[in-house]
Amino acid sequence: MSDSKYFTTTKKGEIFELKAELNSDKKEKKKEAVKKVIASMTVGKDVSALFPDVVNCMQTDNLELKKLVYLYLMNYAKSQPDMAIMAVNTFVKDCEDPNPLIRALAVRTMGCIRVDKITEYLCEPLRKCLKDEDPYVRKTAAVCVAKLHDINAQLVEDQGFLDTLKDLISDSNPMVVANAVAALSEIAESHPSSNLLDLNPQSINKLLTALNECTEWGQIFILDCLANYMPKDDREAQSVCERVTPRLSHANSAVVLSAVKVLMKFMEMLSKDLDYYGTLLKKLAPPLVTLLSAEPELQYVALRNINLIVQKRPEILKHEMKVFFVKYNDPIYVKLEKLDVMIRLASQANIAQVLAELKEYATEVDVDFVRKAVRAIGRCAIKVEQSAERCVSTLLDLIQTKVNYVVQEAIVVIKDIFRKYPNKYESVIATLCENLDSLDEPEARAAMIWIVGEYAERIDNADELLESFLEGFHDESTQVQLQLLTAIVKLFLKKPTETQELVQQVLSLATQDSDNPDLRDRGYIYWRLLSTDPVAAKEVVLAEKPLISEETDLIEPTLLDELICYIGTLASVYHKPPSAFVEGSRGALHRSLPPRTGSSESAESPDLAPSGGAPAEQPAVIPTQGDLLGDLLNLDLGPPVSGAPGATSSVPMGGVDLLGGGLDSLMGDEAEGMGGPSFSAPSAVMPSNLGAPLGGGLGDLFDLSGGVGTLSGSYVAPKTVWLPAVKAKGLEISGTFSRQVGALSMDLVLSNKALQVMSDFAIQFNRNSFGLAPAAPLQVHAPLAPNQSVELSLPLNTVGSVMKMDPLNNLQVAVKNNIDVFYFSTLYPLHILFVEDGKMERQMFLATWKDIPNENEAQFQIKDCPLSADAVSTKLQGSNIFTIAKRNVEGQDMLYQSLKLTNGIWVLAELRIQPGNPSLTVRGRVDPQALLSMPSWGAGGSPKEVMGSPGTLGKIKGPPSPQFIRSVGLWKVEGLQPNQINGADDFGRAKSLRPTLGMVWVSFGAPFQLYNHGLTKGRLPLLLSCPSPAFPQMPGP
Repeated sequence: MSDSKYFTTTKKGEIFELKAELNSDKKEKKKEAVKKVIASMTVGKDVSALFPDVVNCMQTDNLELKKLVYLYLMNYAKSQPDMAIMAVNTFVKDCEDPNPLIRALAVRTMGCIRVDKITEYLCEPLRKCLKDEDPYVRKTAAVCVAKLHDINAQLVEDQGFLDTLKDLISDSNPMVVANAVAALSEIAESHPSSNLLDLNPQSINKLLTALNECTEWGQIFILDCLANYMPKDDREAQSVCERVTPRLSHANSAVVLSAVKVLMKFMEMLSKDLDYYGTLLKKLAPPLVTLLSAEPELQYVALRNINLIVQKRPEILKHEMKVFFVKYNDPIYVKLEKLDVMIRLASQANIAQVLAELKEYATEVDVDFVRKAVRAIGRCAIKVEQSAERCVSTLLDLIQTKVNYVVQEAIVVIKDIFRKYPNKYESVIATLCENLDSLDEPEARAAMIWIVGEYAERIDNADELLESFLEGFHDESTQVQLQLLTAIVKLFLKKPTETQELVQQVLSLATQDSDNPDLRDRGYIYWRLLSTDPVAAKEVVLAEKPLISEETDLIEPTLLDELICYIGTLASVYHKPPSAFVEGSRGALHRSLPPRTGSSESAESPDLAPSGGAPAEQPAVIPTQGDLLGDLLNLDLGPPVSGAPGATSSVPMGGVDLLGGGLDSLMGDEAEGMGGPSFSAPSAVMPSNLGAPLGGGLGDLFDLSGGVGTLSGSYVAPKTVWLPAVKAKGLEISGTFSRQVGALSMDLVLSNKALQVMSDFAIQFNRNSFGLAPAAPLQVHAPLAPNQSVELSLPLNTVGSVMKMDPLNNLQVAVKNNIDVFYFSTLYPLHILFVEDGKMERQMFLATWKDIPNENEAQFQIKDCPLSADAVSTKLQGSNIFTIAKRNVEGQDMLYQSLKLTNGIWVLAELRIQPGNPSLTVRGRVDPQALLSMPSWGAGGSPKEVMGSPGTLGKIKGPPSPQFIRSVGLWKVEGLQPNQINGADDFGRAKSLRPTLGMVWVSFGAPFQLYNHGLTKGRLPLLLSCPSPAFPQMPGP
């Protein structure tokens, strides 16, 4: 009879009966009882009361009964740890049983019982099993080491099990080798810093030998281990590839993908000129094609991996287009993936075949698939220029079908084709206009409006078409409203006499009747441009647009290289690195492809050292600890660089022109008029007397120390003890600081370790550098009993009294309760003061960076941060450090970033990231005048008034104070010409005065506030002041 009978019972009160049966003298009755217990346990009944009785059944020679008892133990040992110790003697005895199956079963079960009290008894049996004569026992024991390490890592290291595990890699049995590799890999993943798998050519040879003989999952473990190996040269890489290639013909798809991963990684080291390189490309295609004949779920996984492989090496599958053609019975998720791969493989050679397929797909019944097919035709036109005309013709044929969603998708992609090939296919506009009334989707309506506005001069009734959209302006989506506003302004600039009423109507709707800030701001900008200088408006609005790129959805190269290292895993299906979806240290492990053959990782630079001599020592130009600027830049940024920067980077700090061709080129011609030549900034080495950093360190923003993220992505340091109980009569205070969606808070844990109740809590801060103060009283709602703790979140603001502290982020706190008043000080991390509007405009960034002297710069290094430039930028943005620009210099990614403190001080930084190097280099700059303007930090003063006529700008009366007469960015002074301004130097050391669009733009160097109170009797009163909460911030130009 089947064992299913054990799951059909509905009896109640059977525990007593089972207890009696478990203690029966008859072996068969005992086995039946254990089966009933396991069945009850499986369906969720609590049978833990039978623990002692089931444990008594362990003393048996029957292997089936022993397995059942061990299964029960694994399930209930955690809830009955004291009872589980009763089974230890039996475990130890079973580990010496003559039957290897029982020995292996015992050690496996002991490893699965996650009870600390049992682990110490496991060590001796495990040591014996690791050296057992039977390979089945050894392979089981190898996995048990990994399980034990997860429970108690220190115990495993102390007992020397890791060394024994390493020895098993040389075992004669391939399955033992595979399990040893799997165990070491598992341990290494949870401890990335440890070098457990110290692979060398000898050990690699042993693994490759075992690869041919072990089971399929053993092969996967070994192949994944091989993928982490870095061959010393291309000859070794080729040798490994030759021995791995046979795995491509394995029946298990996981083995195939693991082999593909190894080959893709090692191909980086092979020269493309080698005959073997071409042979390897040919060998990779058939196994990938074979994967597409499996069931749909496996096809999907294979296609997601193929998508990555094709982006990295399209030549592998360039002749295999037909296998990606969609079948009628494919699920939608497979169809969409196949379509994506088809577009990536599209070329001039196969475009006719691809277009014929796509046109066929566009007549399918599945709406989502049809939409994607139509978009694919547009992507082919953009990718393969020779096919553009044929693609447009195909799209026109589809529009003639008059199927609504097909027409709308076709219009969206034709807009992109116009952007790629301007003034080439405008003959189709008439056909598009015929379908205007059928458009009901925002994206299609916006695309059609863009086409009408862009080619308004060629459409006779363009004003009527746009006016028809304007009738329901308020009912349109924001996307359509914005496009309509721009299109009508374009139309006005092309046909001003006929469309004046229309443009006034749309500007009125956008600025006066709309609640959308984006729409309102764009309306005001257009209105101001048109009313001030229509010629200039024409240059701005009708400027020549850059062509769109061929492939807009390619994965960023650094991320793609990382994902290639994760082929066959979940990361390759999500197309995200593990750190994006795996919590803890396992997700933080960063992998990258080896450097290509012939590329030098550390190119020699003539700037590194003078010829014929040792490297010249870089001058230490950073101010000392007592200096305000030194305080700010030394704060929270990581340890100082201990040696010459040339030692850590192939590009010397002093050898790169940061702004010439760099940020200047990003700004275009605008940057040229800012004044000041581009320069090569010397490297700044942090002097040793500054010592270790204060606070958490910038590295913490990258989650390197295991903190947590808030809702807005900002890093939160783990809680630490601020006030120990021995110093506060039994009151222990631990906590941390956080910033969530712009709100500051001090997160506290109050613990009562005294023998009396504590109540009447209150808190107060001393004056500090940034005016931190409690925004509400400390609320402890109930008295704190002995041995009790309470978690609180105290909201903070920055409107308290300001006094410069040493160090700058020092906070002195007083806490009162019914027992006494207690004092302590702590260091808060500076990034909680980084505000959300700290993204500086690019031109302003360039002007400010140039204006700050080189000596007001600090340099730091952040170690062990294995993140790509994009990942760094994303993580830092979570803590309100914004990336302004990005460029690549000789293989290094350079991020230019800005942040703004709550007191209005800006900090500018340059971040250097060398791919493959886990260390980042940071250079920071702060304008010293901004620091001087801080109340209680430097000199104080009151606002100055500047009087002058509209023709001239008078000098400041009295001796000018620098903190009041410098500014950041460009500010417009209307009604003046450069030759009419007197005393420009007195008015803030203006970097440049130049006419733009009939106005004068004046640029200054640090924050200030300008108030134009209007013209009075032909004079222009202005008010200059330092940043202060008392004055509202004036917007930029």
